[in-house]
Amino acid sequence: MQLIACPWCGPREEVEFRYGGQAHVAYPDDPAALSDEQWAHYVFFRDNTKGRFAERWNHSLGCRRWFHALRDTTTYRFERVYRLDDPRPVIP
Repeated sequence: MQLIACPWCGPREEVEFRYGGQAHVAYPDDPAALSDEQWAHYVFFRDNTKGRFAERWNHSLGCRRWFHALRDTTTYRFERVYRLDDPRPVIP
């Protein structure tokens, strides 16, 4: 069982968390102006990075708060977790 460090609750078992997709995806400035194709691209298309990747996670069985995590997708290792209001880390 892997431990994930919630920024508010501390380390907890991974079964308490839910994956929320790619982090730092900007909402369109004017969603009503998007074509169906552009809107579908925003909703469904995400990066599929091998290696370090910024993700959103929810501590669904704990404090129920959302946070970001920097995780290596090849090893599943969490390198860093940070709150939504923390600055975005530089991913080399």
